[in-house]
Amino acid sequence: MSHDISFSTFLFAPPDEVMELLTNAEFIEEWSGAKASFDKKPGGKFEMFDGWAKGEVIKANDAELSYTWTTADWGNETKSSTVTYRLEAVEHGTEVHVEHVGLLSEEEAESYKDGWKKYFFDPIGEYLSNRKF
Repeated sequence: MSHDISFSTFLFAPPDEVMELLTNAEFIEEWSGAKASFDKKPGGKFEMFDGWAKGEVIKANDAELSYTWTTADWGNETKSSTVTYRLEAVEHGTEVHVEHVGLLSEEEAESYKDGWKKYFFDPIGEYLSNRKF
């Protein structure tokens, strides 16, 4: 049985900038502080957090990004999960709707709820707040 999570978060940037922060390896390295690579096309590969997370892009357009997600903590027999982002332009920024499906357990799903905030969206928000205009 797989476990899924979904949540939304707000970022103070327009959708096109948010998509760049999610898919441009240079930006990912800046906000995460770790090595990254990202080939933003269906079938393209990505790695982030010094190779801890990796996968394959399923869909990438201006408003939606979806990819498989596997981590170094998972054994080779573990099936990849899938992460999907939908970007919605709202006043002063972007509402990011996230679905992460196919997690192994309820405990892992709860851990990912915290992890997405702590290691992904909080650092992106901090990066955006420290930008020089």
